[in-house]
Amino acid sequence: MPAPSMTVIVPAKDAGEFVGTALETLTRQFDDDHALKLVAIDDGSSDETGEVMRRYAERFAHAEVIRNESPLGLATARNQGLAHIEGDTFCFLDGDDWMQPRRLPVLHRTLHQLGCDFVRTDHVTVKAAERRLVRAPYTHRGVVADTRAAILPADDRSMVDYPFAWAGLLHRRMLDRGLAGFSDGLFTAEDRPWIWRLHLHAESFAVVDAPHLLYRRGLSNSLSKTLDHRQLHFSRALGEVLDLVEADREADRIMPKAVFGVLALSSHHLVRARRMQPAVRRELRAGIRDLLARLPRDQTRAAMDRIGGPRRRVLARVLREADHA
Repeated sequence: MPAPSMTVIVPAKDAGEFVGTALETLTRQFDDDHALKLVAIDDGSSDETGEVMRRYAERFAHAEVIRNESPLGLATARNQGLAHIEGDTFCFLDGDDWMQPRRLPVLHRTLHQLGCDFVRTDHVTVKAAERRLVRAPYTHRGVVADTRAAILPADDRSMVDYPFAWAGLLHRRMLDRGLAGFSDGLFTAEDRPWIWRLHLHAESFAVVDAPHLLYRRGLSNSLSKTLDHRQLHFSRALGEVLDLVEADREADRIMPKAVFGVLALSSHHLVRARRMQPAVRRELRAGIRDLLARLPRDQTRAAMDRIGGPRRRVLARVLREADHA
């Protein structure tokens, strides 16, 4: 049997309503059934997600379905998939999203033509009947660039602010070099240290045009909607970002970007925390307070000048707590 040229990793939990659509779109990518390997991870689902995965696996020449008896989280599930990669390229697809036909052949061909470590793409968000194109925040298209060149500027969106693991395709050497994995156990914000690691330690990338990936927004079971203990993982994830930057040879140059990102995301979670249970809210604030205590104060003050409204007010209170802790 011919070996696959790429692997698609599809983790999902309780996505029975949508995962069939995601997997159906994978059947519409290549003319050659052997070109793609499916690795599907049922992360402790209590619905028919695993059954749908196993049924679709029969339609692929190369497929594996992994079952976790209890949920291990998106980061760990993706890592499980990485251990089963075949071929020289790979990508991720969440179980409630889907792809337009021929996306993967375009990305596979383009990655090899450009010879870079990974490619990134725009995507389309879908919320009910509304669709919106979200562009990757990089000016040049189809041009190979240094990954570090896409980290800054500190005061505007850059590629480290576009962390979506599913928005592109990676060459296998990213796996071989230890750059493709996620931090085990993270249930949210797992893609933040992941994208920083890629841009700090890979060598080249490109933003390219391709048929779109469609990303569902506003689902009731989405982690972005949850207000439970899983949101506490956000501070651990951003702490790992700070670890990466502090250890980097260009830490002085790129730290302002990390500081602004930590402040912006912390303020977002602090505003949302008002709707959390008191115990979870207290723990979230404590994690953010410890995170903010690590930030260089001169860079923090400069970044705070660019944050306004209620987010600035809630940040200022926690910063005062961090200063007096």
